[in-house]
Formats: sequence, C-alpha cells, structure tokens
Amino acid sequence: MTKLDKFNLYDTIVGVAAPTGGSISIIRMSGSDALDILGQVFVCKEAEFESHRVYYGWIVEDGKRVDEVLATVMLAPRTFTRQNVVEINCHGGALVTQKVLSLLIAQGARLAEAGEFTKRAFLAGRIDLSRAEAVMDIIQAGSDLAHKAAISQLSGRLSGLLDTCTDNLLNQLARIEMAIDYPDHEEAEILSADIKAGLEEVLSQIDRLLSTASQGRVIREGIKTAIVGRPNAGKSSLLNALVGHQRAIVTHVAGTTRDVLRETIDIGGVFLTLSDTAGIRHTDDIVEAEGVARSQQEAESADLVLLVVDGSDSALHQLEDAENWRNVITVVNKCDLPQKTHIADAVQVSAKNHEGIEELKIKIKEIFAINKIEYEQEIVTNARHVVLLQNARVSLVAAIDAANVDEFVDMVAIDIQSTLVALGEITGATVDEDLINKIFSEFCLGK
Repeated sequence: MTKLDKFNLYDTIVGVAAPTGGSISIIRMSGSDALDILGQVFVCKEAEFESHRVYYGWIVEDGKRVDEVLATVMLAPRTFTRQNVVEINCHGGALVTQKVLSLLIAQGARLAEAGEFTKRAFLAGRIDLSRAEAVMDIIQAGSDLAHKAAISQLSGRLSGLLDTCTDNLLNQLARIEMAIDYPDHEEAEILSADIKAGLEEVLSQIDRLLSTASQGRVIREGIKTAIVGRPNAGKSSLLNALVGHQRAIVTHVAGTTRDVLRETIDIGGVFLTLSDTAGIRHTDDIVEAEGVARSQQEAESADLVLLVVDGSDSALHQLEDAENWRNVITVVNKCDLPQKTHIADAVQVSAKNHEGIEELKIKIKEIFAINKIEYEQEIVTNARHVVLLQNARVSLVAAIDAANVDEFVDMVAIDIQSTLVALGEITGATVDEDLINKIFSEFCLGK
C-alpha cells in the first residue's frame, strides 16, 4: 500500500465549500471522476469542458431541472489539489444545496471529510503542512493582524526560513560524513569550525522565531481581558465604553452583574476578549457569591486585568489574590466627579462620558507591544510550531555542545538528525499519518 492509498486520494470527494443560507452556495468536487460526475447532472450548451472556464447551465435529475448554476472546471495539475476540480455555484438555500450535493454523491462522489481538500493539496506537494495550517488560520482570523500573519505564513515565509535551516543542517551532516570518512584530512580542523558555525547560524534563526512566540500568541488568540473591581466601581460602564455601545446593564444598584459577560473588540489589529465580572466583595447571597468566585477565576486566568476603582470613593480596599494576576492596569473611573482616590500609574477615565478610553487603549498597546508587531517578518503564531521549535532547539544546542567538546562526530550527527525531525514536523516532511489526520480533522468541511 502506498502513502496515497492510505489517505484515499484516488476517489472523488465533494463538499459544500461555502455555508448555506446565503444567496449562493459553492459545492466543490475533486478527483479523477469529477468531470464525468458533473456531466451526469449538468446540462449546458458546450459539448466538452475546457480547463479554467466557467459554464452556465442547469443541474438536472431524471431530466427535470433542479437549479440554475455556474460550474467552474479546473483540470489537473493546475488546481489546488492537483486533481480535476469542479466548483458549482448554486442558489444558497439549504434544500437546493442538499439536492445538488445528493445528486453528485449518487453519481459516485464521496462526501469529503473535514479539511480533506487541503489535505490532498498537502499530500500532492501543492503546499507544505505549515501553509496548510495557515489556510485554517485565515478562516479563523479574528483580527487584522491575525489575518496578515496567516497570509504571511500561507505565502511561504515560515516555510522558506525553515527550508533554509534544513538545507544548512543537511550541509553540516555532509561535512560530518566527510570528517568520518577522512579523519586525518589536513583540513579537519577547518571543517569542524565550519560545522559549528553552521549549527550556530541555525540556532540563531530558531531563537529569532521563538522570540516572536509571545506576540504570535497574542495575534492568533487575542488578549483575554478581565474587568474586575468592587461593586459599583463602573466595570459594566467601562465595558460599554470600550465596546462602543450599551452591551452591559448599568444601574446604581450594587451587585447588578451576577455572571461573566463577554464581548470582543479590536485594538490595533489585535482582538481583546473582554469579560465583565461581578463585583468582588464578601456576600452571603449564594448567587452573588458564585459570581464573585467566577470573577476571581477570570482574573487569575486572564492575560490582562483591568482593575476598576471608583475615584470618587475614598474607601480604597485591597482586593484579595490580586498578586496572582498578570498585567494589571488600574483604571480609576468617574474622573468627571471630585476625586478622593489617587493611585500612581493609574489610567484616569470616565466610562460614563467616554473620557480617557483612548489613553487606556494606548496603555494596553504598550504592555503587549502591539504597535511593534512586524507581521511582514516571520512570526510563529501556532502553538504546535512553538513546541517543535523548542524541541529542535534542545537537540541543536546538544549538537553544538558536543561539537565544542570534540565528542565523536557521529554523536553530533544524531542530535542534528533530531533537529531535522522536529523542523520536518512543522513543514510536514517528517510528520506521521496520525498527526496529519489530527491536524486536518480540525478544519471545516468543504475546505
């Protein structure tokens, strides 16, 4: 059995590539029988299909018209999957889309698994694994920077750098093989120095990639932000001011917020998931106490805590467990009223009048260095890639250490091989079948 057999690449698959419910649905089909299957259900004026052309006609069943459609025909190998591909633009109703899909399946196509079209593109060598993952990142991008980073990865920036590192490591293996075969060669010392220099160059590239991991996580996952404070400090008003509309209920009654309310906003191309929490205080009310407990949990797990303090209230109480919070910005609210509370390094706002909100956003950008993110360079946004780069670094450092103490060169080669395996799992060069299936199972259907 070949690699292609294991992944069922020889049958023809079909799936809905654009969600139903809109004005248009797109049904995608890929495989050697795609054109034959299309011909069984599609009627148009042209007698033969040419590549990369759009045909107008009707989908029919037993001679009766089902829907008026446009069919795009793309012949192998100039397609995404490097197989024959057909895309049918039909009307977007759920019933008509399902009818067209069922007709294609009845003629021999198989319903595609999640991510199977992109998996075929990867297995056919059209894209590597990191670029395949970027396809899903583009679909799921929740901010402008996340989209730009995904486009950068899809265009091959990360792949190109890793390919350069791989070529460098392979060159060092070739030099090691020469050193093994000719141990008494007069240029052995020069050869050893070249190997060390080559390994250190790759280490520098890996370290540079890893240095972008924290920014990459912010770009991909956003900033989980908890708005916490005492009751009536203005937490819900601050959420509304940041969102730009009345999202949370605001009253003068303490304890209005009983559960966590979430909203997402974009700041400088990065999205913040804001959590408006219940006021933290001691209470005998069972429901409010549960809300307080959830508030504390939100603060402990957040990337950013906005600690809201009522500036017009002279009673400033220290909140419990605040020392366990990360990246705390103290927000002194109600600056439009006479101030009785003064806190150094706090951001002064009036959530009611939207004063100081832009200053708060600037502070957030500074903490997470959002304005310094350079998406045009290689940025690691995928947690799987970070782990593999860390593994590659461990092996590479071991190889350099071994080379520095003049251990047996074959031991250095073993560590280099381990580095190559880790890098290969990012691009897909050394990835196994189970991991491939797992990665693509997280894709949406029809992609």
